[in-house]
Amino acid sequence: MMGQIKEQGQLFYRFRMEDHVPAGHLLRQVDGFLNFSSLREELAPLYSHTGRPSIDPELMIRMLLIGYLFGIRSETRLGEEVHLNLAYRWFCRLGLEGAVPDRSTFSKNRHGRFAEGDVLRRVFEMVVAACAKAGLIGGSGALVDGSTVHADANRDKRASPDEIMDIWQEKETVSGPVQAYLENLEASGANPPTGPKHKPPKYISETAPQAAWSLKDGPGRFSYEVNYLADDKHAIIVDVAATPARLSQEIVAAKEMLDRHVSGFAPCSIAADKSYGTGPFLSWLLERSITPYIPVLDRKAQTDGKMTRNAFTYDAEHDVFTCPQGHDLPFRSVNAETRVKRYMAKASQCRDCPLRSKCTDAPYRTVIRLMDEEARQIVRDLAKTDAYQVARARRKKVEMLFAHLKRWLKLTRLRLRGLSGANEEFLLAATAQNLKRLAKLSPT
Repeated sequence: MMGQIKEQGQLFYRFRMEDHVPAGHLLRQVDGFLNFSSLREELAPLYSHTGRPSIDPELMIRMLLIGYLFGIRSETRLGEEVHLNLAYRWFCRLGLEGAVPDRSTFSKNRHGRFAEGDVLRRVFEMVVAACAKAGLIGGSGALVDGSTVHADANRDKRASPDEIMDIWQEKETVSGPVQAYLENLEASGANPPTGPKHKPPKYISETAPQAAWSLKDGPGRFSYEVNYLADDKHAIIVDVAATPARLSQEIVAAKEMLDRHVSGFAPCSIAADKSYGTGPFLSWLLERSITPYIPVLDRKAQTDGKMTRNAFTYDAEHDVFTCPQGHDLPFRSVNAETRVKRYMAKASQCRDCPLRSKCTDAPYRTVIRLMDEEARQIVRDLAKTDAYQVARARRKKVEMLFAHLKRWLKLTRLRLRGLSGANEEFLLAATAQNLKRLAKLSPT
């Protein structure tokens, strides 16, 4: 006889959620590395001492970690999954009857208490410290790189800076990201920012003005850059920074992360791609006794069939170049902003020179030399060593982190707007990636 399921009500159940979460489950493995006691002390001043008890901030952080660990990008779907999944309920300490916070609760805390207390960076640093304690950050080298992630902005709602300003003035109120952009613009006028200068942007987004217009990944999109500083032993992400998607900002972020020394991480070498191989950055690294295994970025001038600088001999003692005909090109001027020194020959020397047609079309030949040329030459010599080849091979580890970020964590487009929102999403993603590495590599 064919059986049939019949629902039978029971008065008592012997059910322990602990028994239904497998020992090898990812959440059970990472749970032991999380301790939010110190965060509670930090968040306590942000809450009122009277009124109804709030939703536990630890619950919201644990839910956010679930979303990034399992690639659940929608907060609405995240609430549904936590409500239905026993392992998620166990990780969030909800039991069988605990209520899942409403989606609006995330928004209020993300843009309020969490942002004010920089809580998510504390969570990230807590996980980095756990990785260091487990012996996973033992390499003497660092890896640094950046990757673009699309901003939550319509690519068609763009215009020049002046046109966007006119649009904002016509509105009674502007959004938080726009207000943050205007405040930064006003602050930079009073205190000019340090670092590389770039041309005014051609386009600005009406809703996400801190994002940069980028053509790096195909058609133009407003994007941010996620910058990782990783250990070269197990590719643990030691620090993370969000910047607009501009190449010049990658070096700014790299300096910021190296100076922060998260969990005492102080590498003696660093590997990166060619976009980091500028003279000023290489000098900056060598001054801090950090060996740069980075291809030197060379932009040679006058290559249209003319002799390059390599045809000229440089005398470091007298700071002068000598051309193939034996004429001296002494130092004439320096541009402190671009760090370029100019050496010029006399017009009388070049007028009757038999090599003039191969050398220059101008009345006299000019040769430029960077102020950081010594550092560039040191790094060129490093490229001939075996250690350089090993470091270059290890650099692929940080590229794999970005592949995992976009393929498995599904972070190809941001959900939050503004540079602060990008920073928050990148911190959570990096925390999730470190937790996965920690669960895989640390002893049981």
